[in-house]
Amino acid sequence: MRILRPAPDVVELADAFPVPGLGFLPVNAYVLHAEQPMVVDTGLRGSSPEFLRALWEQVDPADLRWIYLTHPDRDHTGSLYEILDAAPAAKLVTTFLGAGILSLERPVPLDRVHLLNPGQSLDLGDRRITVLHPPVYDNPATTGMYEDLAGTCFSADCFGAPMADAGLAQADDVAEISPHDLTAGQRLWATVDSPWITQVDRAAFHASLEPLRRLDPPTVLSTHLPPAHHTTKGLLDTLAEAPDADPFVGPDQAALQQMLAQMEPRHA
Repeated sequence: MRILRPAPDVVELADAFPVPGLGFLPVNAYVLHAEQPMVVDTGLRGSSPEFLRALWEQVDPADLRWIYLTHPDRDHTGSLYEILDAAPAAKLVTTFLGAGILSLERPVPLDRVHLLNPGQSLDLGDRRITVLHPPVYDNPATTGMYEDLAGTCFSADCFGAPMADAGLAQADDVAEISPHDLTAGQRLWATVDSPWITQVDRAAFHASLEPLRRLDPPTVLSTHLPPAHHTTKGLLDTLAEAPDADPFVGPDQAALQQMLAQMEPRHA
């Protein structure tokens, strides 16, 4: 896990997860050092001990006020309940649907929940966050948000891309990735994570990109991409072409057996 500082008052806890056949997927969570500190997502379950050590080096549990959950998928909820237990003053920011999905595994006390829908805002003391609906997503409870002091946009899974190696997955900036590899990775991820994208009405989908085009945030922080600075137009242009990509078809059993055979130790 790497600790980055991709935007004013933001610390990134950058992890990477190997995905056979795809590469290494960035899995990022963030600490927003506002007057009322906020954690954005809570990492992978398998990295929870390291994640929590890194998190509590950045913010005192007693000071944490908000846990913003972009959506209740396993790569976002890894340390959620440990954080709730350790930070008694913190409330979980999610949607009605997000709280419901979480409760299928373990109920969240409703007095610890703060429901926030796209278009609504939350005052963190020295700044406000406003919730938005990312144009690409894999969970119906997904939201992103924009903070108005530095103009940082947290985009959930939107704009993600698998990387060729763990170093690139935890890079300081997408500028370290070749434009060709970045475009190919983002188009692949869009079809993997949001398979519906190849079936959408093109005009309607392109219209869904316009709110972010108008916002044009200077920094975009995705769960599954290194930090992106002053590249919002390029990120959106890549998404605009994603509906024309080939639908993703994963490996079948024969391919799995071939992969397992290649992993078997060879005897001299």
